[in-house]
Amino acid sequence: MRIAFFGTPGFAVPTLAALLGSSHEVVVVVTQPDRPRGRGQRVSAGPVKALALDAGVPVVQPDTLARETWEPALHSYGAELGVVAAYGRILPDWLLTLLPRGFINVHASLLPCYRGASPIHRAVMKGDRETGVTIMRVVKALDAGARLATTRVPIGPDDQTDRVEHALAEAGARLLVETVDRLARGPIPESPQDDSAATYAPRIRKEEGLIDWARPARAIHNQVRGLHPWPHAFTYGPAGRLILHRTRVGIDPGTAAAPGTVVAGGRAEGLTVATGEGVLEVLDLQAEGGRVLPARDFLAGHPLPPGTRLDTP
Repeated sequence: MRIAFFGTPGFAVPTLAALLGSSHEVVVVVTQPDRPRGRGQRVSAGPVKALALDAGVPVVQPDTLARETWEPALHSYGAELGVVAAYGRILPDWLLTLLPRGFINVHASLLPCYRGASPIHRAVMKGDRETGVTIMRVVKALDAGARLATTRVPIGPDDQTDRVEHALAEAGARLLVETVDRLARGPIPESPQDDSAATYAPRIRKEEGLIDWARPARAIHNQVRGLHPWPHAFTYGPAGRLILHRTRVGIDPGTAAAPGTVVAGGRAEGLTVATGEGVLEVLDLQAEGGRVLPARDFLAGHPLPPGTRLDTP
């Protein structure tokens, strides 16, 4: 089939690459406008655009999907089916009816769980042991379309969001091409979602990174790994904000220390903090504006002796 592909970030790259390597033809790629990226905030192309240009596929980057501007343009490519993978914008009603075979979406959860913008972060932060990818029909309601295919992906107890995202992106790419292959042969079964079982995954906010040490160690560990590599979990020490990059649930020595109290802090023993239930070992962290360091190296220049309280400013 002739495909119009809608996607922007790295998650969408394996799906586009898989389509480019399939028997189908990607006739146009629609992606978000170039934006400032990285520390220097230099304007550059997103990952999907870079791949499309390298493959010689036409790229369009609308600021808005205004019908009077984009209906004739998109119609001219002669696409039969639209494929969406993390495009980052809700498709307007006129667009959903533009292509003969409609639109399908690669969604990073086992729908109807985790509809919304941040399904991977939310699954990791909740401590789920399994997630997956759903290929679904795109409809007006948020992530509520019928399911065409699903695949499951495990989440390890120490997996961080970036690792889970990579696994889901690869699994989703394979599943999407299999689904398009089936659609090319004719209609396939589509399973309606149970709206009463739906859960939502709202967009991650930076302030969700602030650690409440009164929570259990396992919950804080899930917060740290769920918010890595962005926006990160953080706390405050005597010298300011501390960003936690990697943690581990420790073996509780039966400490009676108040939550947020450093119970071990030295080059020999590393950094361990009391929580509302158990203790948390901090493996990698970063001072505001500094480098990410293993805890033992960090403590050499930023002492946090036992009894130090970590909390809000």
